[in-house]
Amino acid sequence: MKRINRLKYVGITAAIGLFLLLFGNGVKAHNSIADKKKDGTLDEKAMQTNADAAVEVVDFSDMAYVGGDRTENAEIGNSETDADAITETQSSEETAAQPNEPPTYWGYTNLGIANVQNHLNIRKEPGESGKLIGKLPKDAACEILSIEDGWAHIKSGKVDGYCSTDYIYMGEDAIKKGREAASLIAIVNTQTLKVRGEPNTDSVVITLIPEEEELEVIEVMENGWIKFLLDDEEAYVSGEYVDVEERLEKAVTLTELMYGQGVSDVRVDLVQYAKQFVGNPYVWGGVSLTNGADCSGFTLSVFKKYGIALPHHAASQAQMGRKVSMSEIQPGDLVFYAKNGSINHVAIYIGNGQVIHASSPKTGIKVSSVNYRTVYCAKRFL
Repeated sequence: MKRINRLKYVGITAAIGLFLLLFGNGVKAHNSIADKKKDGTLDEKAMQTNADAAVEVVDFSDMAYVGGDRTENAEIGNSETDADAITETQSSEETAAQPNEPPTYWGYTNLGIANVQNHLNIRKEPGESGKLIGKLPKDAACEILSIEDGWAHIKSGKVDGYCSTDYIYMGEDAIKKGREAASLIAIVNTQTLKVRGEPNTDSVVITLIPEEEELEVIEVMENGWIKFLLDDEEAYVSGEYVDVEERLEKAVTLTELMYGQGVSDVRVDLVQYAKQFVGNPYVWGGVSLTNGADCSGFTLSVFKKYGIALPHHAASQAQMGRKVSMSEIQPGDLVFYAKNGSINHVAIYIGNGQVIHASSPKTGIKVSSVNYRTVYCAKRFL
């Protein structure tokens, strides 16, 4: 009896010893694998060998694939092929879901492009006698809603009216012209964006631009910065704070502006006179309201009609007149902008928070928000 008990004791002891030996080897192997994973030296083949030795391989090939198109006993392919197949299926389903939807170009389903040298008049009614309500600049786009008797009913930006089909590219011609004319626009997506003279944060800040302002992109640079036109000069902003998209120009509304109390008739007349030249070209050194002017040439020529002589230089014009604050500014006042503290651009305030100015060779004479860049000062001449 004692011998039997002793054998049992020896057997139990051996079993415990074997368990501890196996457990110790397992922990050691686990720690070895963990250490090698940590420093990146573990061989994947060695890991698989260890895993195969410890885990029984279960064959799932006879089981159905749940959640897919595969049937029982179907062969499971590699992940890349499967991903591609899923993507192709999804794309086909998206296309099939919208079989009758017409293609769009720059957001237009029936694209029209202005075929003019300067700008195309948009009228309230179809016909030369219709009231002028807007202008479509050269190569600007519109949605053609209908055509009747040589007049197209169009919509572009905030303008909904009529223009002659003689001056519009349509169909394939419009698409071809759009590809030539489309340009990159950067839309500011931060409250206040710093504009710099060079594409880095060490460069001097030229001015500040408010949120949602649109910039004329010259180049998206490899370092993530955006080169753009600040009026007629090149400048830079960080691409992190703008959204870049391809776009065609839109029509400009000429709806009469609302003026504050006490605004004289001469101010209203001056603004309306200046607005008729929207879309005309920018020419450095020019003073022609029809054939081309630069910023100070534009203000010089507009004010000349009202008996006010101005020099052909923005900084010199800023030395004249009576200084007014932005809180008391009125239509017809001049607004000046600066670079590194030196005045280099001038515009005419037209009310409702807007200015009209000869901006750049790309856009010509245009309407902008008065705060499209930081205002340096405003002067009154009327």
